[in-house]
Amino acid sequence: MKNLSDLAKVIRSKNCSPFQLTFDIIFIDRQIYKVFKKDKLISQKLISLAFNVPISKISDITYFDPACAIKFVIDRSISSGSVGDSDVYGAQQHAPLLSLIFNI
Repeated sequence: MKNLSDLAKVIRSKNCSPFQLTFDIIFIDRQIYKVFKKDKLISQKLISLAFNVPISKISDITYFDPACAIKFVIDRSISSGSVGDSDVYGAQQHAPLLSLIFNI
């Protein structure tokens, strides 16, 4: 059992637009990436549970083989820069991914 943070060299988030956040997971090696891709370990259901958002707010789970990376998009609950927005750049929203545990 390993944390995602032990399996990936980069886990980050940023604004995709004022209304969406994009997340990148770049794995430490191709073999680990291939397991995640083959078994679809990063799924809408997992993301929904980790971020406590409805599945309908999650889109574009993309596997990018040249970088051994997975990218996905979540709709923001409020637009970037709006009153009440706590992270204008969306750069701190990846934290729920860090403690996900996988049997790899």
